[in-house]
Amino acid sequence: MATTTTAPISPKASLPRSEPAASPELGRARVVIIGGGTAGISVAARLARAGIEDVAIVEPSEKHYYQPLWTLVGAGIVSAEQSERDEAALIPERARWIKDFAEEIDPVAQTVGVRGGGRIGYDFLVVAPGIQLDWDAVPGLREALKTESVSSNYDFRLAPKTWRLIESFHGGTALFTHPAGPIKCAGAPQKITYLACDHWRKTGVLDRSSVVLGSGQKAIFGVAEYRAVLEQVVERYGIQTKFERNLVEVHPDRKEAVFAVMGNAAGARETVRYDMMHVVPPQSAPDFIKRSPIAHKDGPNKGWAKADKHTMQNPDYPNVFALGDASELPTSRTGAAIRKEAPVLVENLLAVMNGKEPLAKYDGYASCPLVTSYDTMLLAEFDYSGKPTPSIPLIDTMKERYDMYLLKRYGLPWMYWNLMLRGLS
Repeated sequence: MATTTTAPISPKASLPRSEPAASPELGRARVVIIGGGTAGISVAARLARAGIEDVAIVEPSEKHYYQPLWTLVGAGIVSAEQSERDEAALIPERARWIKDFAEEIDPVAQTVGVRGGGRIGYDFLVVAPGIQLDWDAVPGLREALKTESVSSNYDFRLAPKTWRLIESFHGGTALFTHPAGPIKCAGAPQKITYLACDHWRKTGVLDRSSVVLGSGQKAIFGVAEYRAVLEQVVERYGIQTKFERNLVEVHPDRKEAVFAVMGNAAGARETVRYDMMHVVPPQSAPDFIKRSPIAHKDGPNKGWAKADKHTMQNPDYPNVFALGDASELPTSRTGAAIRKEAPVLVENLLAVMNGKEPLAKYDGYASCPLVTSYDTMLLAEFDYSGKPTPSIPLIDTMKERYDMYLLKRYGLPWMYWNLMLRGLS
């Protein structure tokens, strides 16, 4: 971090509108947003609609992806290209795009350093860089992904390979994994399991297959009402579930996956041999967030960006807000959660910018569209209380439905591109 003699801002301090140092190359902005993904663009669009013009977005990627569609790519339903748009087309007209990686946050000097060199100063900071995929945390995983037996829908380039593996599978052991700890779209590991099983059921392959779900979670789903439905899906397909099993190593030469038995004081390991495997890597906040002053340094939220779970304001630096996958918000890391987080954050940010208290409250709403076959979906909706919070009137969304599958396939992508990223929903 850059050294400074400026005292840290206390939660009660007034918020400066100028002064922090900034490089001549990058200058400064009233609001800097780290991340041009779902959260960052949603916030930027809403700020633009509120008339805030001095906004800079730090985002290195040329492409923007609607990642929930990758489950359907892996199932052979849509092409990967359908999930892709040019990032430039999504940046609000008057926002400045800094096409680089954020590397350092100095909340005292109020600057963000980028990989290409230089800093941009800010009056207010929105932290939304997304989540980091820790492929190298599992020895042998990268090597396994290069083989013709292992894939992952968590990568745009690999999702089409998942479908090739499912389509060419003719029996044996199909292994699907779900890591311990937070991940984006926590339902995705089981969605592709169900879609693969449905395909193999239709082609007669399921009867000569052993399908195993090795999961670091304690159950198939955290909310009891939805768990009951999903347990029936698991039984219908004959899936063997191994909960509290965290993937820790892969031996691609022997087609073996090694799981740590969680809670076992002796450090027990369980090895599962596979003929094909869909793997989900462990995930964490980006490294620059972990080492920054805005993140927790210890405790259960170590490494995640601090944020009040209702207002999304940083408790130590009142001109810093965080939302989305890199934040500590105790809800699912999904686009549906961000859809509810973004308007609350923007309302609170605008209040603080005008010297007022942030009064808007996010209740933890999130949803997980759980595709259970090629024509059914269970829409799981819940909030911080952990209870179902159905939001669609007149129909029973507490069960698998064809119309909910159509929502997943057609409705949600349209809403994402045309409403959410434009600050309209």
